[in-house]
Amino acid sequence: MKKTITLILLIGFLVGCSGVKQTQTMLSDGNYDGAIGKSVENLRSNKTSKGKQDYVYLLEEAFAKAKQRDLEAIAMWEKEANPSNLEKIFNTYTQLHNRQERIKPILPLYLIKEGRNAIFPFEDYSTQIVNAKNKLSLYLYDNSKKLMKVNDKLTFRRAFDDLEYLNQINPDYKDVKQLMVECHNKGTDFVHVYTRNETNMVIPVRLENDLLDISTFGLNDKWTVYHNNKQKEIKYDFALLVNFRQIAVSPEQIKEREFIKEKQITDGKKPLLDQNGNQVKDEKGNVIMVDNLKTIRATIYESKQFKACQITAKIDYLDLKTNQLIDAFPVTSEYVFEYIFANFNGDRRACDDNYMPYFGRRAVPFPSTEQMIYDSGEDLKAKLKNIITRNKFRR
Repeated sequence: MKKTITLILLIGFLVGCSGVKQTQTMLSDGNYDGAIGKSVENLRSNKTSKGKQDYVYLLEEAFAKAKQRDLEAIAMWEKEANPSNLEKIFNTYTQLHNRQERIKPILPLYLIKEGRNAIFPFEDYSTQIVNAKNKLSLYLYDNSKKLMKVNDKLTFRRAFDDLEYLNQINPDYKDVKQLMVECHNKGTDFVHVYTRNETNMVIPVRLENDLLDISTFGLNDKWTVYHNNKQKEIKYDFALLVNFRQIAVSPEQIKEREFIKEKQITDGKKPLLDQNGNQVKDEKGNVIMVDNLKTIRATIYESKQFKACQITAKIDYLDLKTNQLIDAFPVTSEYVFEYIFANFNGDRRACDDNYMPYFGRRAVPFPSTEQMIYDSGEDLKAKLKNIITRNKFRR
């Protein structure tokens, strides 16, 4: 029992030393907030124990250095008077505040050797945070309005991102939400999706409808909207053309074949005979019996119904402003109808178990050509979705 307790204490000591070394390394590398986080985590419990004293010293030092570094950075950014630094100033003041709030719950922290509490010179940064937020908000607002004067979708997206951030740090600021709606509308790409049939076959209406029903694909994203029916009030940026190039449907075929299956089975017992044809007996004089193996055979008459359909298409990405082809993706889709039915002559037990379901079946009607094309189109639809997902109009 004593050995177990000693071992547990030793493991705890080693783990504690390892944690302190990690924290010291963070402090030496300038990762002050990492050192603060590690120290706070270890001081949440048993903070008055002697084993936790190193963490108190490390926390005191890391806090002082982090505060000094942040305040010096803010002073430099304010001297530069560059509006692009406003976000850094706001975030750093917020960081200074949050760092204090992280430490407050575990205070006071007593340093046993020095007979004093650890010193953490906290400040009230609320005024600085509010002022920095107001300056940043005004800058983001004015800059977004400037960006919105540029008639370019990507610029509208930049303005939207700035306004979205502004709305996060300062909700309901002026008419930000209204401007966000405007930026989103003007920054969105609208894509017209349609099909073209260059084959000599009729494409089922429901297949065309399925391929054009982009809503079922779930492809609309933040900045791209797909329409299969053009809307008069929308100016489309791109088009996605599903161009059917060839549809090949094989003839209806029934292939027949005949084959034999053999299997050895046990059919009762028989006496074991030696090479002279005499019965073999055991030590007690009893005749030794062995399995009587019997070969069984069945002739199988198989019929296989077969029909295949292959669709070859090309997916064109078109820029409607320049009327140029952006990219093209060939795609092939295939659907195979296969149905097997069979009967046999002989011993059914000779047949493989996985073949049994074919017995007792009868021929079934072949699917229509229209149905075959539609079933091939289901695979085409999945491939189309994959192409659109992996290949955006703007890269």
